[in-house]
Amino acid sequence: MNNTKDSSFKEKEVLGLIAGAGRLPFLVAEGAKQAGLKVICVGLLDSVESNLADKVDTFFNVAIARPGSWIRKLKKFGVTKTIMVGRVQKGKLFTPYRILHYLPDWRAFRVYYWRLRNKPKLNDFLLSALADELETGGIVLEDSTMYCKKHLASSGVMTNISKNPISQSEMEFGWQMAKKLGELDIGQAIAVKEKEIIAVEAIEGTAAMIERAGKYCKAGGWTLFKVSKPQQDMRFDVPCVGPDTIKSLAENKAKCLVIEAEKTIIIDKPETIELANKLGISIVGHSL
Repeated sequence: MNNTKDSSFKEKEVLGLIAGAGRLPFLVAEGAKQAGLKVICVGLLDSVESNLADKVDTFFNVAIARPGSWIRKLKKFGVTKTIMVGRVQKGKLFTPYRILHYLPDWRAFRVYYWRLRNKPKLNDFLLSALADELETGGIVLEDSTMYCKKHLASSGVMTNISKNPISQSEMEFGWQMAKKLGELDIGQAIAVKEKEIIAVEAIEGTAAMIERAGKYCKAGGWTLFKVSKPQQDMRFDVPCVGPDTIKSLAENKAKCLVIEAEKTIIIDKPETIELANKLGISIVGHSL
């Protein structure tokens, strides 16, 4: 699919957008256009929402395993600076016959079999290798929060409660455990109650982990910690929460969400905080 609203991009600076699923690509596109930029988007098939095409200046559907086509389409419109955001279902990458299904191009093979040779196939290594490969084609990934900073978590209690809903000792315990999880590049979130770890996020993602925590803690009253990695590269995989997170926490009897201030994106921040107030979920921004 190619949706081009205006083929003349000489008057304004352009920004590339590599988009996966969810609301975050919409927020980045909105912020970039408010900054006066033309947005050229390549949306990852099986992930990106089709109506994103209506929010950008030019839109292409592209295959997830063919970064060479991303580069060609972005460069056609003079793009060098690019932001990559949005969810990709990582589990799909481990399906049988994935090479036949995704038909990777030579750049994808270079990422996986050259740039990642002798390295563990962890998320950080993979994304960093992909960024390096894109840069060889003239596409430079930028800080993914650059055009949506108003949606970053602030420090302190963001919901309508008078004090922090969890103790200092539980805060320190949960924070340290979540950071250790990120350091090992396993996930970004853990569920904790009374210094007991109920669930740990891995490849299944935060939403599935929340449901698992609710299953194992039927009494409720637990806290979700979601933090950036100690070595967080702000170009990709920045932690995000949003209305769906709050709804799921409420459905699974959590009481509190602790996120890292200035390093966690709250999707549609005012609406998310309002929903948390309505459903009785406290949101706390924390940092060292």
